[in-house]
Amino acid sequence: MSETLLGTEIMEIHKEVDARGLNCPLPILKAKKALSELQSGEVLRIIATDPGSVRDFQAFAKQTGNVLLSQVQDGREFTFLMRRK
Repeated sequence: MSETLLGTEIMEIHKEVDARGLNCPLPILKAKKALSELQSGEVLRIIATDPGSVRDFQAFAKQTGNVLLSQVQDGREFTFLMRRK
């Protein structure tokens, strides 16, 4: 477990998925598997390099009911925080 700063709130990260170098649909599939291992309310961090993952994670959150807390681009990397429903 680690922590990250989201706005003014320190958020506990319960699991992390490194999906760098993977293209659609692999980042979503890895995130789906990781989320299934978390308890309700726990937070997953996903790091991806596929630009399409921004759109994919927004749609994934809407379809599954999990909450996309944040998405940040840093150079060619995208970091997503998702809270399990």
